Amino acid sequence: MKIALIAMSGVRVKTQTLAELGVTLPQFVNRGKVVASLPSLGLLTVAALTPPDVEVEYFEVDDLPPENRALIKYDLVGISSFTARINDAYRLADRYRAIGVPVVLGGLHVTLMPQEAQAHADAVVVNGAEGAWPKLVEDFKKGQMKPFYVGARKGVFEPGLYAKPRFELLKGRPYNRITVQTSRGCPLNCEFCAASIRITDSFQQKPVNLVIDEIETALKITQHPFFELSDDNTFVNKKWSKEFLTAVTPLNISWFTETDISIADDEELLNLLAKSGCKQVLIGFESPISHALDGMNPNNWKTCRQPGYVDAINKIQSRGITVNGCFILGLDSDTPETFHVIKEFIETSKLLECQVTVMTPFPGTPLYNRMRAEGSLLKDEYWDRCTLFDVNFTPKHMSVAQLEEGMMCLFKELYNEKQFLMRKRHYMEIAKEILS
Repeated sequence: MKIALIAMSGVRVKTQTLAELGVTLPQFVNRGKVVASLPSLGLLTVAALTPPDVEVEYFEVDDLPPENRALIKYDLVGISSFTARINDAYRLADRYRAIGVPVVLGGLHVTLMPQEAQAHADAVVVNGAEGAWPKLVEDFKKGQMKPFYVGARKGVFEPGLYAKPRFELLKGRPYNRITVQTSRGCPLNCEFCAASIRITDSFQQKPVNLVIDEIETALKITQHPFFELSDDNTFVNKKWSKEFLTAVTPLNISWFTETDISIADDEELLNLLAKSGCKQVLIGFESPISHALDGMNPNNWKTCRQPGYVDAINKIQSRGITVNGCFILGLDSDTPETFHVIKEFIETSKLLECQVTVMTPFPGTPLYNRMRAEGSLLKDEYWDRCTLFDVNFTPKHMSVAQLEEGMMCLFKELYNEKQFLMRKRHYMEIAKEILS
């Protein structure tokens, strides 16, 4: 028995003027290109959960031959995609089914929209693959595959459910970054978030020894890779964080992760982070305007933290770790003045990098449900525009055109060579101080 696992990667911005900016402005699509080139850690985990008597091959969608019939030798095809490319995934699934190859669909979008996905698949996996995929394969062998399988929502890193991703499937591929997951979920539970909190009951932490083993395994099949932790919020558990940083430091790797501003509260953690090889942390600030953050998460945690943003950035970057600050345009209280406020904050805070996106109501999120009830969505279904740059709703205090135009002007002011060099020069000054 042979199974093909196909990852859908790459995002194409639909708004033409924004797409053109991505070609001409430095730094605008830098992070987007990195994300598009990351391997699918989910499918590597699916491969690891597959019984050993079954042959598995991993493909990026762009690796596929022009004619699907070249892959008809496979007994089963598994496809995973994020929302922006889910329609492409459905079309690919339909083509395989048309030539007699059964298809399984999974991933975050499929979990949130299982009935929609079922129309294009012989089976759908909801939640993660842990607890679902082995059963599905065994059922398929018997000719008894069911239309729906539900993966575990808790205990996914415990014996019996956990499987080390099959990094060896990446051997010989041109990835310059390798992903490793240390946790699943995020307790902040922001209204707009479409990340793994939607497929888990609670924040779950992978034991340090398993994380280190995965990194060491990945090191054996790639030459000097840059690691990206595939987490929603890596340093929630500070005790675990310090154990992990102490354990990863001797491996002498370079890495990146996403976290929240609370890491700046812990001097010991920051010092360990600086020694560990961490080069950058991505932090969702969302807005430098305090009242714009009201209601974003259940306990208004981000609103309470906003006054300390600049101090936190200084503390983190003073260790030689750059902060990639994330901001969202089109929040409920945003007005045309917001664009200028964000530009001023990025300049005065001396962030080395920034990621500015537009509010995106992903399907299945509380934000989507609220906006749909309010009637502010431009369309109920717009999945190919869930790129974080295409506007899918009517803002409360400006028009769609004002939001799009303001975003484009802000990009031109932030993502140009002069501005980036100014931010980089500040970081080089910090680096010199550290070395001296």
